[in-house]
Amino acid sequence: MSKGGNKSRSFSIFLLKSDVKAPADALKAGHALKDTIKGEGLPEGAVLYVLDTNPRPIWWVGYFGLAAKLEQMSKGALVFLPVKGRWFALSFGHVSHYLDDEKYEHDFGLRVTLNAVDPDLIRSTDILQPSGAKRQRIQLPAPGDLTLFDFDQDSTILKSLTGKVKDPALKDLCRNITGAANVRISTDKASGDLSTVCTTLLDLYGKNTYATSFPALLNVSPVRDPAIAKVLNGKLIDAVHAKDDGVVLTVPEIQDFNSNFGVSYAGVGSGKVSDDADIDDYFQYLDDHDQDPAALTLDDLKKHRLLVTNEDGSITHADYKILRCLLFDTDHNGVAYHLREGQWYEVKRSFIDDLKAYLDPKIAATTLPDYNHTSEGAYNKAAATAARLCLDTTSIAPAGQKAVEPCDLFEVINGAAVLHHIKLKTLSGSLSHLFNQGVNSVWLIRDEPEAKTRLKALITKTAPAGADVAFHKPLDDDKLKVVFGVVTTKAPGDKSRNLPLFSRISLRRAFKDLQVMGIEAELCFIPDKSPPKPAKPKKRAKKAATP
Repeated sequence: MSKGGNKSRSFSIFLLKSDVKAPADALKAGHALKDTIKGEGLPEGAVLYVLDTNPRPIWWVGYFGLAAKLEQMSKGALVFLPVKGRWFALSFGHVSHYLDDEKYEHDFGLRVTLNAVDPDLIRSTDILQPSGAKRQRIQLPAPGDLTLFDFDQDSTILKSLTGKVKDPALKDLCRNITGAANVRISTDKASGDLSTVCTTLLDLYGKNTYATSFPALLNVSPVRDPAIAKVLNGKLIDAVHAKDDGVVLTVPEIQDFNSNFGVSYAGVGSGKVSDDADIDDYFQYLDDHDQDPAALTLDDLKKHRLLVTNEDGSITHADYKILRCLLFDTDHNGVAYHLREGQWYEVKRSFIDDLKAYLDPKIAATTLPDYNHTSEGAYNKAAATAARLCLDTTSIAPAGQKAVEPCDLFEVINGAAVLHHIKLKTLSGSLSHLFNQGVNSVWLIRDEPEAKTRLKALITKTAPAGADVAFHKPLDDDKLKVVFGVVTTKAPGDKSRNLPLFSRISLRRAFKDLQVMGIEAELCFIPDKSPPKPAKPKKRAKKAATP
């Protein structure tokens, strides 16, 4: 109970965009909500939409043949509230997915929370690592600052944050606050005070005090200029048409994988259920319905949807526009931009300049042959010579530990053992793995005597008879060099610009980790001369339930 004796209740609050003039405009087409129910306690000017589904059997009743009529139903509501010329949406139950993704401010909750929270009293964070589309939730047993959450200001994006409010005046409203796209608070305020609550949140949204409390979060900012957003959307469409490796499809929120998780696609018909979200599966879905991916428009990406399903194809509450599921990096007029969850973000120019200044001098011409092969493994075998050993798919991990590949190709140049790590294409997730692999293998060679012993045994087994001594010497002398080789059709002269933004950030971190260990490192681009792969044949498969 609150100090005033009123019961504290939880609220999930969204801010609609300024051009939304009526609540109905913020709802998805074909929604199942009713606006016919009235309420005496609604705030002045509020509009109510209610979800009131019919009872339906619970699956396990029939599964076990229970002799009872046990049913369940979904109830929920959206209350739209006008405040200072803007509309707020208060969500109760599982109904927020009925809001159109493009009709509310996606930075509202996080910005309000950053302005309201005590930076030393954070309890939980949700983060996104775009380089591998990795999402992570971290909670602390006791409040702490952002550094305790393993938050890397350069390579991770803060998606959600929970903490205690810092302003004594705000403590009368709530003690804890959570922000993502929406604000989540518990408060004992009566329904007649909700307009005042939303006014306070709107004022917090307009402030910039988080810049002092969280300066590390200032490297990216939302794009507000429609003209720039239009150009960037055009670049996205061009990349989708070209099936650019830089376009990544991912589920935009943390999911419960304990359930029978699956995804399917909708918009031009029902689609098969897949284990994970994948851009190639989306393209295949279009092909299966005689839709040409090269003809996709921005409106199509807004109309087509990714559905989170059970393995039998039945749809859960999660339903996302394809546009919201895409991650993509591009640049315009020398400025770098990042797309996530349907919103473009501008990356601070000085930050990009710092990346370029650090990385470009470490990008060198390759000493390896061109790529014209069917796979990375085939290339590594073909690139091997008497002086360059193929160690692909081997492991130097001590007994009982997870396999760690020392490198793909091993050679000695100028008295140093050169460990080549090869990866096809500039796909962000693959590059992140590549850079981590390079650092981890060197750390293991340096830190675990058994790992070095295993590496020398692999060399002896692979090298020409009697040549192993020359290969072993730089290992014994601790003279190592790491070379990351990226196979691409992109021009080597473009250097770090060939890499996705967050791959550049991951590469810089890898270089710095190796530098701390005293290891020389560089990146090379290997020309891809292989012929284009033929289009995948169309295939039919089990279809998901039609939404």
